[in-house]
Amino acid sequence: MGTGPTLAVWKFSSCDGCQLSLLDCEDELLAVAGRVRIAYFLEATRATAGGPYDVSLVEGSVTTPHDVERIHQIRDQSKLLVAIGACATAGGIQALRNFADVEQFRSVVYPSPEYLSTLDTSTPVSAHVEVDLELVGCPIDRRQLLETLGAILAGRRPDLPGHSVCFECKARGTPCLLVAGGVPCLGPVTRAGCGALCPAYGRGCFGCFGPAATLNPPALVARLTELGLSPREVTRVFRTFNAAAPAFAAAAAPEEAEV
Repeated sequence: MGTGPTLAVWKFSSCDGCQLSLLDCEDELLAVAGRVRIAYFLEATRATAGGPYDVSLVEGSVTTPHDVERIHQIRDQSKLLVAIGACATAGGIQALRNFADVEQFRSVVYPSPEYLSTLDTSTPVSAHVEVDLELVGCPIDRRQLLETLGAILAGRRPDLPGHSVCFECKARGTPCLLVAGGVPCLGPVTRAGCGALCPAYGRGCFGCFGPAATLNPPALVARLTELGLSPREVTRVFRTFNAAAPAFAAAAAPEEAEV
């Protein structure tokens, strides 16, 4: 472990995919570990050190009363708090509960729902505490993570894209699926960072990286309608990994709110 700034990595309601993205950095992670002191990262080691921490990476959404308490405690112990991944930045795919009756889920799925302690909504970290930086994606992109950690160590703002996936498709020479292929695709409204992986293999963008900095959802909804999608089908296109992100939630047809 390094002897520099202290780094803590925290998990809330999530699949651990964003933490695994950090572990997948492999050789680069060794370089990072040489520059920082990893004080808390249960995905990697059981050895922990108490706060305060210079940097906290938080994965996962806030979905229980205990989560609310924990995120405030983490914020109080962290000089810099970075929310990583769709769950931490937009509530994640579990935010589909925000558009349905959670009590009904409890009664149908669990034999003893009275023992559950959960909130009716899944919300991003920023809904509860101040967040200094956000890394989007489901999961996050390892290159953006390394850029962010490097920027923090250098005392500068990270250089992260705000443009749409369409730019990445053009850079790869991938024909537009939405125009040329008639395939439903969220690329025009989704933030770049994934390398346009799905369109490169003939699959429409699922919106893993959430809303782009500038976007025009009504224009995309009009195109999806031209392709023959019903209002309910349009809603389902937007309700995936970033369903509760305000721009995506607003684009989904309100009359077809059931998921």
